[in-house]
Amino acid sequence: MSTINLEETEILNLQFDKRGGLLPVAVQETQTGQLLMLASVNQEAFEVTLKTKKATFWSTSKNEIWTKGLTSGNTLLIDEILVDCDQDAIVYKVTLEKGGVCHTYNTQGKNRKACFYRKLDLEKNQLYFLEK
Repeated sequence: MSTINLEETEILNLQFDKRGGLLPVAVQETQTGQLLMLASVNQEAFEVTLKTKKATFWSTSKNEIWTKGLTSGNTLLIDEILVDCDQDAIVYKVTLEKGGVCHTYNTQGKNRKACFYRKLDLEKNQLYFLEK
């Protein structure tokens, strides 16, 4: 498919081959717009997501498919999927079923809501925590 056809079509044609079988997926909370995490999907993970309506990814560290929340209960229910102009990156807009998405814990011992829990102070070039 040509670039023009890829950009102007309503036909889903995700470009998994472009990056070795993986696409980046940003996960955003529908209700607040907060960016929760960044992950990867392969074609199989994407198809499982469509079938189950639960965010499913390719684990680059374990080399396997994983559905967020199967062990922790912190499931991400799919509300919308956005596809970028080149069909080589996607956004999962989700509702958190419980808790947070990050594998790290806050000072109360709970999963942090988002993996993006620190902010860079551009004046001091120093990180600080958004939540404790």
